[in-house]
Amino acid sequence: MTKKKWIIAAVVVLVGLGALYGYYGYLYKDARNISTEEASFAIPSSKLAQDYAADITASDAKYLNKTIAITGTVKSADSMVVMVDPGIVCSFDQKPAGSKTGERVTIKGRCIGYDEIFGEVKLDQCTISE
Repeated sequence: MTKKKWIIAAVVVLVGLGALYGYYGYLYKDARNISTEEASFAIPSSKLAQDYAADITASDAKYLNKTIAITGTVKSADSMVVMVDPGIVCSFDQKPAGSKTGERVTIKGRCIGYDEIFGEVKLDQCTISE
């Protein structure tokens, strides 16, 4: 082979290795397991609701996509959703155990933002802490 062909082959191999590294090292990551993560914030549900009511942009910067633990009173419980006073919606991947209306609970989940239409803060991938 000529020197030019060797250089082209080396560049092709390096680009291929770079693409593999990018795919497996950067793009292809396992999903977060919120239940095993340490909560960035442990706050009362009323504080979370007050923060979002006061300033959505600042609250998003602080809480959005972070694992948080909230403590509050269950307003209603459905098969996969628990509403916590005052206006926090917690979505579960599995049916939550031990969440009765009026009960005080601590729920850990990922904050996915504020729903301005309903005036609710939303958390997903929630688990009830013991």
